[in-house]
Amino acid sequence: MKLASLKSGRDGRLVVVSRDLHYYADASHIAPTLQAALDDWEHAAPQLQLLATDLEHEAIPRDRFHEREAAAPLPRAYQWADGSAYVNHVELVRRARGAEMPASFWTDPLMYQGASDSFLAPRDSIPLKDESWGCDMEGEVCVVTSDVPMGADRETCLSAIRLIGLVNDVSLRNLIPAELGKGFGFFQSKPASTLSPVLVTPDELGDAWRDGKVHYPLLVELNGQPFGRADAGVDMTFDFATLIGHVTKTRDVGAGSIIGSGTVSNKGPDGGPGKPVTEGGLGYSCIAEIRMIETIQGGAAKTPFLRHGDRVRIEMKDAAGHSIFGAIEQQVVAA
Repeated sequence: MKLASLKSGRDGRLVVVSRDLHYYADASHIAPTLQAALDDWEHAAPQLQLLATDLEHEAIPRDRFHEREAAAPLPRAYQWADGSAYVNHVELVRRARGAEMPASFWTDPLMYQGASDSFLAPRDSIPLKDESWGCDMEGEVCVVTSDVPMGADRETCLSAIRLIGLVNDVSLRNLIPAELGKGFGFFQSKPASTLSPVLVTPDELGDAWRDGKVHYPLLVELNGQPFGRADAGVDMTFDFATLIGHVTKTRDVGAGSIIGSGTVSNKGPDGGPGKPVTEGGLGYSCIAEIRMIETIQGGAAKTPFLRHGDRVRIEMKDAAGHSIFGAIEQQVVAA
């Protein structure tokens, strides 16, 4: 089934959305918010599934679903932990600045704990106070968990995945070096991220959900032009079960926790850096990656970071070309 939150109050109003994303049915009589449903999933999920089935059969009242009216499915969450599962992306960034790649990066996931008190809606603007901060999009896949106990094994981590979606992990690249230089991680350089209009249960993806990965291309556009179509199931060094296991090594994880994959990134066919879409490659899910390749190959970056007025679109489609999660579509505006 597909779930969304319509804009209402601070935490939205829970609705079930049809598979084609055209209609919705109010679900607030089952749970007022998505977080409430996740807190009582064993009781709420079967009722939500019945509602979804009735919606597909047009057996209940329904309303037109407009993505512009959707809030983030979880407008605020108890946990937002973002990994860097595509180590190819990390390797490129480090190569560009001449930094050695520690061997542990291939065996132990990188992860940061982001601010989760506010997620942008899928059509909200990206507020940017200063263009010199180097604003960048980062197209990612994310999962939402149930309660997961500390030290959970792989099967427990996989079974804890309740919902899957997309995220634009907005980054201010030019603020990152100084923050990391302090040795205490990201904060100011990671403003509010954006969630896709809809989150879906794993069964909605069919065979495309396997081994803890989503096996579909992530489609990224910049100002109406194709920018990336990297396959989220390829070159993912750490699957979602591994990422969740990383989080639970020292703590319990609460229901409604959002775990991000990090920037989706593919190597080129020869094992080297990929090529832009305009050159027949799979492109990139963030601007930083093409800048790193430009630096490696030509000595300097050419592609600018996001500026006021730029538009970003992030979406994933199934094998028949139908949107799965709806689209994140945002414009950068002056804060």
